[in-house]
Amino acid sequence: MIDVVLPCLDEATALPWVLGRMPDGHRAIVVDNGSTDGSADVAAAHGAYVVHEPRRGFGAACHAGLLAATSDIVCFMDADASLDPAELPKVTGLLADAALGLGRRRPTARGAWPAHARLGNALIARRFGLRDIGPMRAVHRERLLGLELTDRRSGYPLEMVARAAANGWR
Repeated sequence: MIDVVLPCLDEATALPWVLGRMPDGHRAIVVDNGSTDGSADVAAAHGAYVVHEPRRGFGAACHAGLLAATSDIVCFMDADASLDPAELPKVTGLLADAALGLGRRRPTARGAWPAHARLGNALIARRFGLRDIGPMRAVHRERLLGLELTDRRSGYPLEMVARAAANGWR
């Protein structure tokens, strides 16, 4: 079993599609970060394990999910239906040759990913020899805990990549 952490803030309309496309052998851990639209109830009704994280912030939700995970491999992805969970096996497959697997974004519609976000991502990713900081990730749980990430806001993914690089991870 592979745990999949889905940080969630008001994603009730997206969750049925996301959870319905979760691959076999993957357990969804939806971390509700203060939703007011019933996201936690929708997630539970669709079979997800629900964790409540009252501290606001993407990183707080990711880290709460990491702590709730019990599998050796843990994946992270957004719960907003911008990513297809069916792609998770490709990302976890990267762990055969790397310590951190990153899925790359491929915008399919004009304006799906604003130019300033693309530029910022490209500049930061290039610093680490990547094409994308990667919104879908796979990593061994204990190794990630060993990085002792501290950012509990939107910098959590960048801190993960930066600390992994600093520790010589492939």
